[in-house]
Amino acid sequence: MPTADSSNRLLRLARRRGSVTRREVAQAGLHTHTLSRLVRAGALERVARGRYRLPDAPITEHHGLALVAAAVPKAMICLLSALSFHQIGTQLPHEVWIALDRRTRRPSLSYPQLRVHRFSGNALTEGIETHRIEGEIVRVYTVAKTIADVFKYRNKVGLDVALEALREAWRARRFTMDEIHRYARVCRVERVMRPYLEALVA
Repeated sequence: MPTADSSNRLLRLARRRGSVTRREVAQAGLHTHTLSRLVRAGALERVARGRYRLPDAPITEHHGLALVAAAVPKAMICLLSALSFHQIGTQLPHEVWIALDRRTRRPSLSYPQLRVHRFSGNALTEGIETHRIEGEIVRVYTVAKTIADVFKYRNKVGLDVALEALREAWRARRFTMDEIHRYARVCRVERVMRPYLEALVA
């Protein structure tokens, strides 16, 4: 039977970490019945499958990214969502754009809505940076990698979006030429990007 002490310990754990999973609760030596009881009492809320947080936990502007990271830990934030995260360009996507390995099962998530893209090889694994948002580890592609990705998917996002991101990020010194050339090779868009990169430094 859950005790007041175990409930307090679990709430402290959730407050310290930002959110908790059933596994983390068990690893802390607490019974998952305590978790269920706190949810029923409204002291915790379920934010994703198997993940819980305090109802009064602060919500940031990147709340959707935190929810996706909790529900789909293998996802990388990419393309328009990565541009928005890095505050580049004018795109404000109403879906969260994520990259997953081609072999990974498509996640079923009712909120937020997802736009899933399948990456493979180095295009999936390179150029990732991690950020802690609302207690979750969120993996986002770097500025240079994101711009290369946008050029690769220019038929889906629009060449105008890719050019806007390239020019704005270059003016703000958000990447070096070495970085952008590296990720252009990774994404196999060197030939596509070459004239635009030459125009930047002309």
